[in-house]
This record gives sequence, C-alpha cells and structure tokens, in this order.
Amino acid sequence: MNKFKAFRIHTDEQGKAVVRAGFEEIGIEDLTPGEVVVRVAYSCVNYKDALAATGKGKILRASPLVGGIDLSGNVVESKDPAFKEGDEVLVCGAGLSENYDGGYAEYARVKSDSIVRLPKGLSLRDAMAVGTAGFTAALAVQRLEDNGQQRDNGPILVTGATGGVGGFSVNMLSGIGYEVAALTRKQERKDYLRGIGAASVVLMDELQIGTRPLEKAVWAGAVDSIGGDVLSWLTRTVRPFGSIASIGLAGGTKLETTVMPFILRGVSILGVNSVLCSRETRDNAWHRIATDLKPRDLDKIVTREIGFDRLPDVFEGFMKGESVGRIIVNISG
Repeated sequence: MNKFKAFRIHTDEQGKAVVRAGFEEIGIEDLTPGEVVVRVAYSCVNYKDALAATGKGKILRASPLVGGIDLSGNVVESKDPAFKEGDEVLVCGAGLSENYDGGYAEYARVKSDSIVRLPKGLSLRDAMAVGTAGFTAALAVQRLEDNGQQRDNGPILVTGATGGVGGFSVNMLSGIGYEVAALTRKQERKDYLRGIGAASVVLMDELQIGTRPLEKAVWAGAVDSIGGDVLSWLTRTVRPFGSIASIGLAGGTKLETTVMPFILRGVSILGVNSVLCSRETRDNAWHRIATDLKPRDLDKIVTREIGFDRLPDVFEGFMKGESVGRIIVNISG
C-alpha cells in the first residue's frame, strides 16, 4: 500500500510534552499492530484530541502516535474472518491516540475487538457526528437507568452542556422523556441548548455553591463533565436516591465532599469509562444510539465539518472553550 497522510504526534521520552505534531507521509507498516485495516472516511474532534495535540494533557502513552480517538470507514484488509473488505465500521475510544494509532489518517490499522459494525440507521458521517462524545453520553444514560433513575423523579442536570458529551446528554435524555436542565457559562447559548432539548438553562454565574455538607435537594440526577467543585456541589444537591454520572474533569480532579449525601440521601456517583468497556457494552450502546437514543438534532449539535487539511487549526480554540457542539473531520474528502 502506498504512503498516505496522517496527523502524527511526537512526545518527549517521558511522554510529558509534545515535541511536534503535524502531517506526515507514512505507510501501513508504520502503524501500531492490528488485525483490520480501515480506509478512514471521517473522524472528529474531542476534548481529549485537543489535549493530545496541544500537549496540554498527558494523553499519549507511546510515541509517536497518529492522533484521533475516533474513526469510521470501510474495511480494506482483515485477518479476522468476522470482518471482510467493504464492511462499514467504527472505532471510538478503545485506546486510539493513547496506546494505538488513531483516526487522523487516511488509513488505520486497528484491533478487531475494538471495532463496532456500523449499526443500521447510522451513516459513517453520523457515527462521527456522534463519536466518543455521543457514545459516552449513551453510556451515562445507561448507567443512570441501570441504577434506578426514573423519568418522573424530577429534572436531570447536565453540566458542560454546550460541549460534545453535554449536548448529546441533553438531547438523548430529553428524547426519551426526561426533564433536562442544562448548566453552562455561556449565556449566549441558551437558545442553542433549548433547541437541542433543554427544558431550562442554568448559568454558572448564578450558582449558589454553598459550603454545608448538604444543600437544598434540587436535582433528581445529573450527568457531569466538569468535575471538581461542580461535582462536589452536585453530591450535596441531588435528591434522595438520585445518581450522578461522572464523565469528565474539565473543572478539576479533586472531589471535596462528605459521606453525608451518600448515607443520608443515598446519592450515587457512577463512573463512566468509554475506553475499557466490553465489546457487549459497546455494541449495546451503539444499538441504542441508532434506535431510542438516536440524536434528533444532529444538524444542530454538529456545528462544523472541516477538511482534513484544516485539522490543526481547531485545537487551540477547543482548549480555550470557544467551540460549541461537534466538529467532524472529513478525512476522505
């Protein structure tokens, strides 16, 4: 196979700093091992992608690696009989751009156990409009439901609601009948959030965080992509037996709380990990994404589609919080 274009990230020997990141011409033999070769059609930009490309987060555990934690495309070669040439597939998370070469390349070589067959009802572009962000949101919904969350218990608060995971969480939860409140710093995005399903919008500047072990119980549950002080506050304001799906740390990694919410109100914090979940969990989540959790407003949640050549231009804006919604990367043109 001829050389092809890839966006490759090189780190120092300790993996702590990005030495350089940019386009290179590489061959299949330069990619990390895998049973299946995919001609990539689309990828997307996630917070983790921006952290990796800018060096503002220690994401890569090997160097160099092709960036991009998500991809969709067509199988061109397979050593696994479960996949054949022409199959439409997707890979989200699964260690791409962390331990293995990712989706920011015209071709990818991936492990067969990380591949999901494209579900009926989704296109390759749809799959990357959803990507790890939507996949994580679907896992969060599933975790809440598995832990007994009920639609008639009251409002679910979604934090970081203008981001990818937040937007999908708003849209999916409202689509299956939950009342959703969206938390954001961006007052100018109120109409956007209502347009994708939020029944109400809460501004960060209006929050009364408080310092008591328990505050007024307001929320039936939450999907939190901020962490830090916001997650701590959620533990104190969720109603009895409510659950918080914890999926991010944009606001910090420290959690300061007491045992009071857990032993007096029965509140649960449910961790969501989109990388280490089983094949069965992946397949089930993507089945739901193509059916009852299928986003009704992809055209609103996807705010930009860029060509592969434009990829390096988006990372800094992403890190500054200037991006709203999802960015699709059209790899194949």
